[in-house]
Amino acid sequence: MTQRIEPAFEGLSRPPVTTPAPVASAPVVAAAPKPVPAAMPVPAAPASPALAPSTPVVVAPRDKAEILAQALPYIRKFHGKTLVIKYGGNAMTDPALQADFAEDVVLLKLVGMNPVVVHGGGPQIETALNRLGKKGEFVQGMRVTDEETMEVVEWVLAGQVQQDIVGLINQAGGKAVGLTGRDGGLIRAQKLKVVDSLDPSKEYDVGQVGDIVSIDPSVVKALQDDAFIPVISPIGFGENNESYNINADVVAAKLATVLKAEKLVMLTNIKGVLDKSGALLTELTARQIDDLIADGTISGGMLPKLAGAIDAAKSGVNAVHVVDGRVPHAMLLEILTDQAYGTMIRSH
Repeated sequence: MTQRIEPAFEGLSRPPVTTPAPVASAPVVAAAPKPVPAAMPVPAAPASPALAPSTPVVVAPRDKAEILAQALPYIRKFHGKTLVIKYGGNAMTDPALQADFAEDVVLLKLVGMNPVVVHGGGPQIETALNRLGKKGEFVQGMRVTDEETMEVVEWVLAGQVQQDIVGLINQAGGKAVGLTGRDGGLIRAQKLKVVDSLDPSKEYDVGQVGDIVSIDPSVVKALQDDAFIPVISPIGFGENNESYNINADVVAAKLATVLKAEKLVMLTNIKGVLDKSGALLTELTARQIDDLIADGTISGGMLPKLAGAIDAAKSGVNAVHVVDGRVPHAMLLEILTDQAYGTMIRSH
């Protein structure tokens, strides 16, 4: 798959982007970085994203002007459009990447786009459960969520994680507001039925894990109209006022569809979709994704990561970006430049 280049930028050249080594707990297949234009200087990523801060790079005034000029067509194209961002992976745990993310979100808002953040928090939930002496249990990738675990999930997601993100965005100059699915009746859910992958007649009880029934985006739109940045925790509520823990990728994809978002951006710990030789596929259609699943190119842990992306693309979201969140400012570079920092999945 070739690098995508917009006509307005042909002939430009940029220096290579350095991608940090993957974290030991989340191995990925390495793919060689693609060349990028010399007019687009990009700071080198730290050797160990979990420990080392990003190193500041001095950019010449002429290069700064060139960067802004190259971003202008994208700013014009996406002005007034909604971008749903699934925030997860290393970008949520490394302090330097957290600051980069907050700055990127604020910049997108200031140039006229409408970012909506949906965050995960699996590692933080696991840490909190361990402190309480409670061991996490999973069935087919789903966290078994009993009543006690649900209380921890709500406290961690809607309290600790959400408020950290809100604080970072506000510190960067934005106006963020935290929401859960309860606020404004945003996310109605029901108990998720988990069917055995080998025996369809067998079902598992995973407790208060939710399946989305409906999304009412009124509260999100109201905040957008008043120049706020919504930050949403993936917690829904049922008909008896019970809480449900919902997969954040699913919430982001469904919300992008309901909001008729221009883009869904998913920050992950992977480079994007890779072919069988390990090379990054920078642009795909939903139909091509289906073909890659059928021939086994996409399998295992990649399937759940891409399920929401595929659904969103098939449901009318113009483009879904699976972005390597370990690269500083990867989201901004993916949206506002012609260089691929992940895989873009188009709706057609």
